[in-house]
Amino acid sequence: MSNTESSASEQHEIRLEKLQELRDLGYQPYPHNFEVTHHSKYILDHPKLIKEDDQDEEDVEQVSVAGRVMTRRIMGGSTFFNLQDSEGEIQVYIRRDDVGEEEYNTVFKKLTDIGDFVGIKGHVFKTGTGETTVYAKEFHMLSKTLRPIPVPKEVEEDGETKVYDAFSDKEQRYRQRYLDLVVNPEVRNTFQQRSEMVQAMRNYMNDEGYLEVETPILQPVYGGASAEPFVTHHNALDMKLYLRIANELYLKRLIVGGYDGVYEFSKDFRNEGLSRFHNPEFTQVELYVAYKDYNWMMEFVEQLIEHVAKELHGSTEVEVGENTIDFASPWPRIPMFEAIEDETGKDLYGKDIDELKEAAQDLDIELEDSFGKGKIIDEIFGEYVEPNLIQPTFITDYPIEMSPLAKKHREKEGLVERFECICNGKEIANAFSELNDPVDQRERFEEQARLRADGNEEAMTIDEDFLQALEYGMPPTAGLGIGIDRLAMIMTNSDSIRDVLFFPQMKPEK
Repeated sequence: MSNTESSASEQHEIRLEKLQELRDLGYQPYPHNFEVTHHSKYILDHPKLIKEDDQDEEDVEQVSVAGRVMTRRIMGGSTFFNLQDSEGEIQVYIRRDDVGEEEYNTVFKKLTDIGDFVGIKGHVFKTGTGETTVYAKEFHMLSKTLRPIPVPKEVEEDGETKVYDAFSDKEQRYRQRYLDLVVNPEVRNTFQQRSEMVQAMRNYMNDEGYLEVETPILQPVYGGASAEPFVTHHNALDMKLYLRIANELYLKRLIVGGYDGVYEFSKDFRNEGLSRFHNPEFTQVELYVAYKDYNWMMEFVEQLIEHVAKELHGSTEVEVGENTIDFASPWPRIPMFEAIEDETGKDLYGKDIDELKEAAQDLDIELEDSFGKGKIIDEIFGEYVEPNLIQPTFITDYPIEMSPLAKKHREKEGLVERFECICNGKEIANAFSELNDPVDQRERFEEQARLRADGNEEAMTIDEDFLQALEYGMPPTAGLGIGIDRLAMIMTNSDSIRDVLFFPQMKPEK
């Protein structure tokens, strides 16, 4: 056992003893409720709550606050401590003469630890140093912690401020996000911004008149993207089901059913590798609008994300690492093959698979036997083009082999009307003029089935029910998917997808 583990175990035993002592004294260390009337931020933002020197306590608004004890400065019969609630921290002043000898000397001084949840009732005043503080008239233990909170300590050494015991190990922070949120307040800000980002997108689409819907997560036939699914089994129906990899095909069924615009914030699942840009469980929003095409959708995406940037940052400019990303529209639009030729010098448009393999070999791209034309082009694009696109850019007009659900290009042979928005070196959005020709769609699915038979496990399967829905008629439609996690990384200046997920997938601890 390490020294750290030994210390933690010892602390656990000490706190268990304190817990029992509280109970022996007749205290309830885990009461059922506590009425909270004010939060720290509200008190700090409202100086009218502060008691003036010439005011009687009875004339001052009383406050009731609750949260964790984060620091204590005991000075005999009185103590200052910091209380952390959901909105920040505020200082509390507590005196033996006000709360009683046993409450102060035993319950507070002896049996209360850093991290314990407590409730305070009293009034607000300002200390001699000008700090807004809650003057405690009542003290209540609300939850006795049995493990020490890893609170960092700042120490002055050789004229420098050094921090000790910081909860800074990234992997441990992801595994124990609850502690991360307690001791690293900036993490709360990240998730607050993520929530505001989603709400801004929802409000924008609602204002456009689109309907938010829900579609199945458990699906008998997975589809809507090229990915390997998670598989499960339904006992009552005795059938295999899949966690959805996308919700596209169900949302298009709703367009068939007569809706002009539907969207869904969905949890999707793809049985693939983990990286700082990939988590097996992720969030995206998909939107489908009848009678529109991918040109219209490009303008919509520009306006939507520009709106989000302004809502979160008050500007179209967002600082991301060393870059300033400007979401002001319009954004550049570059055809995919043109972008590849600009970066590699190779014109791949119209090339057969042997020519593509030769080009990939020249570019040191590793290929697998199962790779078709679309996969080879995608690998070249991902290696040579995508990482260089920092400012938001629309890459348009993809090869038909890469896009089995997109409409054929109205002018260019072998291409489809599709775009991806690339920003900060990664795709954040994908959109099509949706394929609504059921005969063409069946042929595309059958080609995907052939690729799957050749070993491509990410190729799509044939969805007969969806094909039947198309045969009942779907109007011209523009479809869009935006990766919420990746967009949140940009909007919150986060380096890893795990920084914007409360509980990212992790390998088991040894």
